[in-house]
Amino acid sequence: EISGNTSGRTANKGMEGLAITPDGRTLVGIMQNALIQDANEGATNLLRIVTIDIASGRTTHQFGYLLTSGSGVSEIVALNNHEFLVDERDGNGRANGNDAKVKQLFKIDLAKAVDVSDMDGTAASQHVVNKTLFLDIVALVTANGVDASEIPAKIEGVAFGPDIKKGRSLLHTLWIANDNDFLEMVPDADGNQIPNPNQFFVFGFSDADLGGSKFVPQQFSEHRY
Repeated sequence: EISGNTSGRTANKGMEGLAITPDGRTLVGIMQNALIQDANEGATNLLRIVTIDIASGRTTHQFGYLLTSGSGVSEIVALNNHEFLVDERDGNGRANGNDAKVKQLFKIDLAKAVDVSDMDGTAASQHVVNKTLFLDIVALVTANGVDASEIPAKIEGVAFGPDIKKGRSLLHTLWIANDNDFLEMVPDADGNQIPNPNQFFVFGFSDADLGGSKFVPQQFSEHRY
């Protein structure tokens, strides 16, 4: 339905990630890939983040995010009211018949980011949010004995889980899931059909791992209608 469009989202690559800030005031969305008009200007690695005031439903800001080595973004989750984790990935891994390569989470801060709402792709690319690597999923999982061919290609879901105790230390948990596209079986590198389940990977992190950031859990209030 959008094949003739000259602006807006690329087909099947729209607003893939959504998060609500812990204070419940702001909806934050990130595009999976560059907008058509940005890509046409050569800004093929520029993704746009949109913030929306939940009470009014009005768009408030746009920010630019530049891909590092992945081919797109699938998820965003709020660390606090202005910092977020962004899931950046490529298409390699289980279901693609090869070894997983790029499955990373980057930490970004929108507090001092430049609003690029009125900028074209070329200009917006010069004012992207700063990002730091928070988690390299492939490096950590393979270091713990899982073969890279067992890591799903489509790492797409990220959420915080309950805190846990490890000895006397408190760890926050980060749950990461894949999208198997409803394909129960897929070929491996040798062409053999292998199971393609939905999987969950759970990582623990401490406050010290946040590099000075503060984790603020999502607060839910009961509403009666």
